[in-house]
Amino acid sequence: MLDKVLIANRGEIALRILRACRELGIRSVALHSEADRDLKHVRLADESVCIGPASSLESYLNIPAVISAAEVTDSVGIHPGYGFLSENADFAERVEESGFVFIGPKADTIRTMGDKVQAIKAMKAAGVPTVPGSDGALDDDDEKNLAHAHRIGYPVILKASGGGGGRGMRVVHSDATLLNSISLTKAEALASFNNGMVYMEKFLGNPRHVEIQVLADEHGNAVHLGERDCSMQRRHQKVIEEAPAPGISNELRAEIGNRCAQACIDIGYRGVGTFEFLYENGEFYFIEMNTRIQVEHPVTEMITGVDIVREQLRIASGLPLSYTQDDIVINGHSMECRINAEDPNNFMPSPGTITAYHAPGGPGVRVDTHIYNGYRVPPHYDSMIGKLITHGETREVAMARMRTALREMVIEGIKSNIPLQQELINDAGFQAGEVNIHYLEKKLEEKAN
Repeated sequence: MLDKVLIANRGEIALRILRACRELGIRSVALHSEADRDLKHVRLADESVCIGPASSLESYLNIPAVISAAEVTDSVGIHPGYGFLSENADFAERVEESGFVFIGPKADTIRTMGDKVQAIKAMKAAGVPTVPGSDGALDDDDEKNLAHAHRIGYPVILKASGGGGGRGMRVVHSDATLLNSISLTKAEALASFNNGMVYMEKFLGNPRHVEIQVLADEHGNAVHLGERDCSMQRRHQKVIEEAPAPGISNELRAEIGNRCAQACIDIGYRGVGTFEFLYENGEFYFIEMNTRIQVEHPVTEMITGVDIVREQLRIASGLPLSYTQDDIVINGHSMECRINAEDPNNFMPSPGTITAYHAPGGPGVRVDTHIYNGYRVPPHYDSMIGKLITHGETREVAMARMRTALREMVIEGIKSNIPLQQELINDAGFQAGEVNIHYLEKKLEEKAN
């Protein structure tokens, strides 16, 4: 087992990693910016190191500073959490070259899966279903690009190969705008991601976002932990997640899950990962793979009983998986609401001091958060301050518990999106399990008008 781990992140995920380290007897080191001295995990860690000012570029994204923090504390492994450097192949490479264990996949794997064109090729070779598309990057041959669009069928969507988070995408409905749109998307991709490669896919009208959680070790073992539905989104950012996804049969779950697990074996994947799909009319279409722990991992933990972060640490220590596929049993239903420090009406961030905080409780209720009475939410980082998770024997029970928990949760001194989450949990479409990735945007648009 790793002896000491540097937690290269902040907030609730840093606290989550620290707790997993404690359970495994691993000593923890918290790095932090000057603005984050009072984070809960910084106070609780065995050691802490300040690596720079509030700006992420000068602290959490500063690779030399992170490596130096590991060196001065004699850490053995570095856990990147999610966001920041978690999917930065150059960082993973530097970590390993510096003699530390990167708690995640190999740098080459991150590189391949981070390039969506290469990722799609790898998934096709592994038998994972993909969206009909250009089968590679678009070149400057106008006739060929028009032929791709005719073969795929309008509408099509142009995507930056190095993009993510909903950026670098453009929907095209006809020949009249295709060529100009390709030029614009290439220029934007180059400016935003330093990678001008763009590819084309069929634009699905009303798909759901369904993802498969996988675990894989370096001994050739891989399992899947079922699926999550993350369709309730605003500007491609997830708002509510649940597991399992409504309407997915056991047979379909096993089929797509086994393909993903086998793909991990085929590409030599190591660690935890998530295969993200668009799901429409009973079909799965691969869109990308996240090579890190996901924000929404707790709902999978609740329905499987698997501690995903603990497995991450064990895998990084060179140990085989604790589970075989036969050990994985789906039990009940779980939901997660992301709690953000923001105005629920206009989504403007709401930094400031929390003057009162009360966490909900009761059967099947879990709260993952780093906030506390008197904690000051800084203005420098993502607005998410916690996650409220419920579990029940059925979807209806999990939903009822979420409804109660949201009413019990108290956060004063700042604004939060709890009122919006209450509205969404009571939404008829969500209650019926009929939400697609466009649902929330349309609902908010109608509300504004």
